[in-house]
Amino acid sequence: MKTLIFASGNKGKIREAAEILEGQYEVISAAQAGFTEEVEETGTTFQENSLLKSQAIWDALGRDCFSDDSGLEVDALNGAPGIYSARYAGLDKDFQHNIDKVLAQMEGVTNRRARFRCCVTLMLDGTPHFFDGTLEGEIGLERRGNGGFGYDPIFIPDILAPGVPNSQRLSISEISEEAKNQISHRGVALRLMAEYLKKQA
Repeated sequence: MKTLIFASGNKGKIREAAEILEGQYEVISAAQAGFTEEVEETGTTFQENSLLKSQAIWDALGRDCFSDDSGLEVDALNGAPGIYSARYAGLDKDFQHNIDKVLAQMEGVTNRRARFRCCVTLMLDGTPHFFDGTLEGEIGLERRGNGGFGYDPIFIPDILAPGVPNSQRLSISEISEEAKNQISHRGVALRLMAEYLKKQA
């Protein structure tokens, strides 16, 4: 079976990608492939930052790989935190502080529409291919649930599964990891990538 390097050290992301690509490719982390550099994300879009990570691995190892960049976009904040989602409240990437900042900025705001957005860059033979995924929803009034990570406790998705509306208004942190992977922005982008790879086989 062929191997694809995922430019991530996040075990949850790697597991999700491995499940989606099961039977097609073995997914390994950048560190497992011998790439341990910290790639500076200097792009101004999710696509640019995603490409920087894949390009760095290709340049260093000459091996097929993929990467993702993702974040939260809030309409009332003009698309913020966007590409700065991980370090919105500071360079320490503390998501409790990030959530506090978003909730403070959204206090009293009636338009709470938001989305998680992801861009995956697949690097095959040195050529990049891009796949985008989004999950629409809104910002809750407070943290709810214990699952997930990042902004999940304050994000209320429009759906709980493809075609199933979130009538209970559960946050991402209140649903199972399996359910989250079915609707997540990253899962959507990774499944599009998997479909593309099948056509190349």
